[in-house]
Amino acid sequence: GVILDSELTMSKHVNALCRNASFSLGRTQHLLDQQTTELLVHAFITSTFDSCNGILYGLPDSELFKLQRMQNSAARLVTRVRGRVHMKPVLQRLHWLPVRQRIEFKVLLLTYKSLHNMAPSYISELIHIYTPLRQLCSSDELLLATPSLRSVRTTTYGDRSFSAAAPRLWNALPSSLRRAQTLNQFKCNLKKSV
Repeated sequence: GVILDSELTMSKHVNALCRNASFSLGRTQHLLDQQTTELLVHAFITSTFDSCNGILYGLPDSELFKLQRMQNSAARLVTRVRGRVHMKPVLQRLHWLPVRQRIEFKVLLLTYKSLHNMAPSYISELIHIYTPLRQLCSSDELLLATPSLRSVRTTTYGDRSFSAAAPRLWNALPSSLRRAQTLNQFKCNLKKSV
């Protein structure tokens, strides 16, 4: 589940995720072989980070840093890396995206599914393909219409909504990626590009 606070800062939710991950990490340390540790980390840590992580889009760096620290700890546990090691190569070796990129990946995946009738209609209705008033070079680029400032309402929460975030992220993708024919092709190419 998700823990919401009155100002939608998501800090209570992030703190709960980190607390649960920290508890899980502490319990598995040094007890299991690397393969079993990786399975448990996926089951209890990365799966909870990925559950509903689209709502974490647009959070301040201070909140995302907490999650990144937990992900780095999980990667250290799986790979048995100690000390002050730069974690980006370790995450790449595990084929894990950093937290911010995981969130963007999830939003873009949902966008692709929405455009290809693989998502529920209530999500698909939130985004619209951009159709210019006259024929332009970008007419066949499969761009999304960005919502007007009035429809977003507030810069704090509205910019983080799916209807505002999806077009922003989708339109920044290369045209070839937006035109991927299959979901698997899109996911593989997106992971390389994010």
